[in-house]
Amino acid sequence: MSSTFALPTATIQDTPAPAPGPAAVSASAAPTREYRDTPRVLSIAGSDPSGGAGVQADLKSIAAHGGYGMAAITALTAQNTRGVRGVHVPPANFLTQQLDALSDDISIDAVKIGMLGDAGVIDAVRAWLEKVRPAVVVLDPVMVATSGDRLLQESAEAALRGLLPLAHLITPNLAELAMLVGGDVQETWEGALEQGRNLSAATGATVLVKGGHLVGAECPDALVNTAGLLSRDVVVVPGQRVATVNSHGTGCSLSAAMATVQARVGDWEAALREVKPWLAGALEASETLEVGAGNGPVHHFHHVPAVRGKGSFAAQLWAGAAKDLEDIYALDFIRGLVSGSLPEKEFAYYLAQDAIYLNGYSRVLARTSALAPTEEEQLFWARSAAQCLEVESELHRSWLSTRTVEPQLGPVTKSYVDHLTAASASGSYAVLAAAVLPCFWLYAEVGTTLHAQFVAAGEPGGHPYAEWLRTYADEDFAAATRTAVAMVDGAGRAASAGDRDAMVTAFRQSCRLEVDFFDAPRIHS
Repeated sequence: MSSTFALPTATIQDTPAPAPGPAAVSASAAPTREYRDTPRVLSIAGSDPSGGAGVQADLKSIAAHGGYGMAAITALTAQNTRGVRGVHVPPANFLTQQLDALSDDISIDAVKIGMLGDAGVIDAVRAWLEKVRPAVVVLDPVMVATSGDRLLQESAEAALRGLLPLAHLITPNLAELAMLVGGDVQETWEGALEQGRNLSAATGATVLVKGGHLVGAECPDALVNTAGLLSRDVVVVPGQRVATVNSHGTGCSLSAAMATVQARVGDWEAALREVKPWLAGALEASETLEVGAGNGPVHHFHHVPAVRGKGSFAAQLWAGAAKDLEDIYALDFIRGLVSGSLPEKEFAYYLAQDAIYLNGYSRVLARTSALAPTEEEQLFWARSAAQCLEVESELHRSWLSTRTVEPQLGPVTKSYVDHLTAASASGSYAVLAAAVLPCFWLYAEVGTTLHAQFVAAGEPGGHPYAEWLRTYADEDFAAATRTAVAMVDGAGRAASAGDRDAMVTAFRQSCRLEVDFFDAPRIHS
């Protein structure tokens, strides 16, 4: 089904333009390479014994985005969620031994550089980078911790600036950005972007300007490159601030995730649009970890159902959907949609049935809202119902009005709507919420995968379904899906054994109908 946020409107800076392709990998010439489903990513950083930052956070972020993580330790710290108590920097020649041992044996697809400590360590890293020339280098210039603790000796700042031109992406916080350009810490978004332009112009690298330390409800991030390596000089990805004190290791996690996704898809814009909502979810779920009494860590694996705990109801549901996802990816419709070879008449039929389905789905969501036990859940489902009607109208305006399609209700669409209507008639909020969930969850999973494949192919020009595939990266729908999953999980935990069985049955039937819906155009033709 189409996501209830599938056709968003956005400002010019919010909207992803056609990707610049693999040339955007670096600010200088990078080796020709193939993108890997499981990139091998090396973290060169300090160790955090509390597990929230440094190489510990990097390895979690790399794994969370499908990479194979490695680590070369630059410094040992004594710290916890309340602050840093001590830093020990081992001899630089031992770091060189670590790096040489890795690159002599393992092909490294991406490197994330974090805490470096002193000038000797920086020189060792620089010499190794100049020798190995990794295809992706992300530099997080760790100079000052969120807690205010200084993590880089002042005498090493000049050496760090000399390392910047070897990076393809630099990810400073606002205090570090100001230090690197020799200015004051900016309190406005416009001022931060200007410093980002200055740093990019001075280094040739792309700069990720982060709005996390600004005041206000908005929390944008932006990719800045003045050398023409992006679709525009400044690409802004908007976001909302997550109200939490648990932000320990956020910068480490973001930069390691960016390195991993870039090595997988080859596009900084696509990488940020994938990583930013993941990090927002990690912040939102941070309180569930209950780690430390200070500035706690983020939840790197919040998006993996299996880690929600043994017996998690959502995890059980997701496990049952594995075969349906496998079947969806094997469909000719899905393969043709990504490659662009899907016949126009099959896509037109899909759109027409989607519009019909969304009309019925909106009524079922409205019923879900009416049955919901809390005001929060009522508002969520009601907003989703309204979005369905908006998307249906947009489909007719922008897509269906230019195509000759059959308006009749198809058999698969009828079966799906009838199934949801029956769940609605049950009078059980839990069962109905489980029935409507696959249209969020499976669609979000499939959409993310298809969009990543499309981006990895370089968003080929002339692709007939390019605009449609780009809608799959919508951040609002990803956030709505997380909310829907959490609500169904809560309903399942509170339900009786009999109701849980009914929820499983309703969910699995909807999953199967999702498969049939994607395959309906082939059957119809």
